[in-house]
Amino acid sequence: MVERTGYIDGEPCWADVVAADVPAARHFYEALFGWTYLDSGPEFGHYVMCLKNGRVVAGMSPPMPGSEQLPAAWSLYLMSHDLPGTALRIEEHGGKLLVPPMEIPDNGRMLFAMDPSGAAFGAWEPGRHTGSQLFDEDGALCWAEVNTREPTVTDYFYHGLFGYRQHRIGDDGPGAEGFDYSAWSLGDADPVAGRLTMTSAWDGVPAHWTVYFATDDTDAAAARVLAAGGRVQHGPFDSPHGRLAVIEDPNGAVFTLINR
Repeated sequence: MVERTGYIDGEPCWADVVAADVPAARHFYEALFGWTYLDSGPEFGHYVMCLKNGRVVAGMSPPMPGSEQLPAAWSLYLMSHDLPGTALRIEEHGGKLLVPPMEIPDNGRMLFAMDPSGAAFGAWEPGRHTGSQLFDEDGALCWAEVNTREPTVTDYFYHGLFGYRQHRIGDDGPGAEGFDYSAWSLGDADPVAGRLTMTSAWDGVPAHWTVYFATDDTDAAAARVLAAGGRVQHGPFDSPHGRLAVIEDPNGAVFTLINR
């Protein structure tokens, strides 16, 4: 079991999902991952902490008042131990703050922003809550990547935000219709996130961050998705890094499963 007690700046550290039908979401993810739940109560808008083997791994909440018509989605949070500084760099590098730094009592501080290509993401400054307590384990966050049509602008933005080092994986240049993928690392460590250039196959899909959850068996997990009321958008299929399946939960939130 890979337990985590903290993350360095720029690492994906947390993900949460907004669900119009929270009971349906709870049933789905319990059937898929074996998650159990802890409701944080009315003072926190009934934000639900999702647990795997007793460790906190993700969050779930109903829509905020006034946002009920927005589509269901998973949101990714990047670690920041200096949230005001991160907010400043977001704006300096062409991003837009959607929710400025705000206190989550006793737990930490958060912001929510949009990068210059239109992909939304969050940043988290830890207090009592330090992020997912499991990583790269069955039912826990294991990878994240931003899908964009503006790779040069996106690379510049996130490099300025956290100083990622870029490692090209795709063979085709930015803007080509082939596979253009970069992995981002922090210092000399292993890559922590990726950037994919969207091609014409993504027509109609806005720029976004994708979250990956680990599974011990992608095919078996995909079968549980169908039985629990979700949908398999793509796959399962093999990749150089593991067997993947792109999943849509009963509320319409999309994420990727990987067995690596």
